[in-house]
Amino acid sequence: MPASNTNNENSSSEKNEIRLQAFLAHCGVASRRASEQIILDGRVTVNGTVITELGTKVCNSDTVKVDGKIIHLEARKCYVLLNKPAGFVCSSSDEKGRQIAADLLKDSYKERLYNVGRLDMYSKGMIIFTNDGDFAAKLSHPSSQIEKEYIVETSQDVTEETARLLEKGVRVDNVFYKCVRCQVLKPRKIKIVLIEGKNREIRRMLESQNIGTRSLVRVRIGNIQLGDLKPGDFRDLSAVEVKGLLQLCRKN
Repeated sequence: MPASNTNNENSSSEKNEIRLQAFLAHCGVASRRASEQIILDGRVTVNGTVITELGTKVCNSDTVKVDGKIIHLEARKCYVLLNKPAGFVCSSSDEKGRQIAADLLKDSYKERLYNVGRLDMYSKGMIIFTNDGDFAAKLSHPSSQIEKEYIVETSQDVTEETARLLEKGVRVDNVFYKCVRCQVLKPRKIKIVLIEGKNREIRRMLESQNIGTRSLVRVRIGNIQLGDLKPGDFRDLSAVEVKGLLQLCRKN
């Protein structure tokens, strides 16, 4: 039987028990928040029993499966920066049969890596993959306030007046969108910095001003720059870069 949802601290200490969603995250299944949904969806079994309670605790001796496959704690923590090409989606699977960004890493990493944050299918640029659930949770939490910078090419001219409006904020379909900075580089090329990053936020802000998006590339996440990494290529983040991201989270 799976470990029970107990508050007995002595028992937990003896068995080194952790919450099931944290275990999934440490195994590289998904971020902790996404792992919670996987549990609620009934996709997880512990010692043969389907578990749907988020408070359930497990230990190393338990047999944990996701979608029928046994998972194990990862021995190595990975932090990978991918330059995502257009046409790839940021998800663990896709019912529409579209290309998965994580598949670009499969031949080089035996660990199960998942994306921290997202880029829509048509957007390009930086996205971080990891199997470190704590790292992903800290970066993804709204309080982290990590800046994300984008270079956007538009189908119409963007005026300085429009740039200031986007910094002030616009409401689209009862959702408020606001960028930290918007710099006009050329009449049809801008640099935008976001913190929150709602779904399709830049595209919707521009569409509200009757401006189309021809190309959108994320070029910076916090202290990490895209540099000369080509579309489809990836690299490991250095220990200094990982530490820098976490320091930004704590600072904010």
